[in-house]
Amino acid sequence: MSHHHGTRSGEFATPQHTDTASAPLPVPSGALLEALGTTITPDLLVEALTHRSFAHEHPGTANYERLEFLGDAVLELVVTETLFAAHPDMTEGQLAKMRAKAVSEESLSTIARNKLHAGPYILLGRGESDDGGADKSSILCDIVEALIGATFVEHGIETAREVVHRLIDDTLREVATEGPALDWKTSLVVKAHELGLEEPRYRMEVSGPEYAQVFTARAILGDAGTVIGTGTGSSKRKAQLAAAEAAWHALDTGDTPVCGRG
Repeated sequence: MSHHHGTRSGEFATPQHTDTASAPLPVPSGALLEALGTTITPDLLVEALTHRSFAHEHPGTANYERLEFLGDAVLELVVTETLFAAHPDMTEGQLAKMRAKAVSEESLSTIARNKLHAGPYILLGRGESDDGGADKSSILCDIVEALIGATFVEHGIETAREVVHRLIDDTLREVATEGPALDWKTSLVVKAHELGLEEPRYRMEVSGPEYAQVFTARAILGDAGTVIGTGTGSSKRKAQLAAAEAAWHALDTGDTPVCGRG
């Protein structure tokens, strides 16, 4: 294979983009770019989809790892600023947990499969391809980051931000509902401590026939037993979680007859 450096792209021809013409994508890229909602020049797109196993078999071809490195940082920034703005009441620890879940291999590979259908586009070496590389979560996760990186290189942060939102906002909504509900009871304890209050307790009542019992939980504070939240459910745990959620919101808005102890 000749290693001449084509100068089609004028002054922008750089060594890492040599021979990309020899690596056309396995399938036309229209649907992928439509799913991303942006354009990426062919050379850069090929780089973003080239696994190191393919580059190893085709010397002179760049793999996606530099773009992935960049895309990882862009993704982390956009997710962080989004969570920061959306959840003013959350601690750094809670935000970090949500971010970790949102940008996890599991989350990103799901986006690659369900939103981008990226598998068929990936350029893999023979061994990796035979080994099912196009559906490996670790590779699919990398590809999402590399495509975000390529978008940033070509269009800058604003367009990259739009692409990240298009891909990940659904995931952010999911982790947000799991967020404080990491467990409302835990969140309520944290909130009470922040306000200088003691740990809430729960008073339970059961009503209804045995085959259809309804549990009512009241979250109470202090010796006076001030009720700060009430919830019902088909089990003790569900009722307590509902009461904890109501109590958390009450404490969060200051809508309770309780004073903090500073």
